[in-house]
Amino acid sequence: MKIDNKKAYFDYDIKDTIEAGINLTGPEVKSIRANQADLTGSHVRIVGNEVFLINAKIYQYKFAKVENYDEKRTRKLLLHRREIISLKSKIEGSEMTLVPVSLYTKRGVIKVEVGIAKGKKKYEKKEAIKKRDITRDIEREFGV
Repeated sequence: MKIDNKKAYFDYDIKDTIEAGINLTGPEVKSIRANQADLTGSHVRIVGNEVFLINAKIYQYKFAKVENYDEKRTRKLLLHRREIISLKSKIEGSEMTLVPVSLYTKRGVIKVEVGIAKGKKKYEKKEAIKKRDITRDIEREFGV
């Protein structure tokens, strides 16, 4: 099971990635395992010595009886202190940001892949679309 944030690769140039655990409730885990999550428009923020996943949608599990469930609640990411310090130093010195790239299971545990990214400009996005269209046309012509 893997849920990708496709907009992350389009909107950002991902330089490096790091794996983090995530603090979830029981119904949220079942919902993620049923591929009922969306990372589009979410981001990661460091507050003090803690890292949080903000604005990620994990839809309500249909068999759970949870009242006042918030799909976009802020969830804590689990990292070692030295990893948090390393992320802080990489981000503060440049125009980098933290973006969730994917949610996946690893040996039964749900993990979040966080990317250290730099935002793309509008002309860079258009250039990527042109390259993709050209390669698609070439593949169509040659029947690859």
